[in-house]
Amino acid sequence: MRPAWSIIFFTTISGLGLGLAGWIVLGLLPLMTPASVMGVGIGTLALIGVGLISSTFHLGHPERAWRALSQWRSSWLSREGVLAVIVMAGLAGWFAAAYSGGRVPFWGNLVLLVLIYVTVYATSMIYASLKTVARWHHPLTPICYLMFAAAGGLLTTLALLAILRLPITAALAQAAIVLMLSAWGVKLAWWRLAGMAKHAGSIESATGLGALGMVRPLMPPHTEENYLQHEMGFVVARRHADKLRMIALLLGGGLPVLILVLAPASAGALAVAVLAHVAGMFVERWLFFAEAKHVVTLYYGETA
Repeated sequence: MRPAWSIIFFTTISGLGLGLAGWIVLGLLPLMTPASVMGVGIGTLALIGVGLISSTFHLGHPERAWRALSQWRSSWLSREGVLAVIVMAGLAGWFAAAYSGGRVPFWGNLVLLVLIYVTVYATSMIYASLKTVARWHHPLTPICYLMFAAAGGLLTTLALLAILRLPITAALAQAAIVLMLSAWGVKLAWWRLAGMAKHAGSIESATGLGALGMVRPLMPPHTEENYLQHEMGFVVARRHADKLRMIALLLGGGLPVLILVLAPASAGALAVAVLAHVAGMFVERWLFFAEAKHVVTLYYGETA
C-alpha cells in the first residue's frame, strides 16, 4: 500500500496522545497547579485532535469527513471517529474538573480509561479487519497498537513529570523500560509472523482462468499504471525494509530505553527520548503501510 503521511501522522500522534491520556487518568501525573492542568490538558487534547484532523487530509473531500461518523454500525473507521470525539469530550471534562479543584470518581476514571484504549483498538481494527490485506489481518496488529500507545504514553508521562519537577521513582522508570521493550518485542514478533502472511489467492483465481491451467500473462492488464496499482501496489525493496526496521527499532525503542537507564529523571534527556520514540514510530508506521499488499495486486501478477 502507498504510505500516506497524513495517516502515518494520525496513527502515531493520536496513539501517543491517547496513551498519555490513559496514564493521566490513572493518576500517574499529579497536576497540582492550575497552570500544569491547563498546559498538560491542552497538550494532550492537541495530540489527539491534531492527529485526527490530519487523517482527513487523505480524503478527496476533507469537508465531508463528518459523514463518516454515521457509519459506526459497520465501519471501524466510523467507530474510531465516534469514540475519539467521546474521549476528547470526556478528557475535556476531566481536565476542567481538575482545574476547578474537583475530583473525578473512580468509576469515571475507569470508564474514561476503557474508552481511551477501545479507541486505540478501533484505530488498529481499521487495518486488522481487512482480510484483503493479509499482512494486516493478524491478531498481533491490535496488540501492537495498544502496546505502543501504552509505552509511548508512559514515556511521555515521565518526561512531563521531569518537566514539572515532580519525582520519578525507580520503579516507574523500570516499568517504562519493561513496557517499551515489551512493545517492540511484540512488534518484532509481528514482523516475523505477519510478514510471512500471504493471501491464499493466485493470478489464476484473480483472473478466473484457473480451470484452464497455470496462467501466465502475455500482456499487462493496462498499458500504464492505474489507480489500483498506484495506491495498492507500492513496492519497497527488502534490503531497504531491513534497514528501516533497524532504524525504527533503535530510534523508537533502543534510544529511549538507554535514556531511561542512564538519565531517568532528566527533563532534557527524557524529551529527547520522546522525540526519538516518535521518529522511530513514524518509520515503523511507514513500513506498516509500505510493506502491505492488497489482494487486488494478484490480478497484475504480483504476490499479495
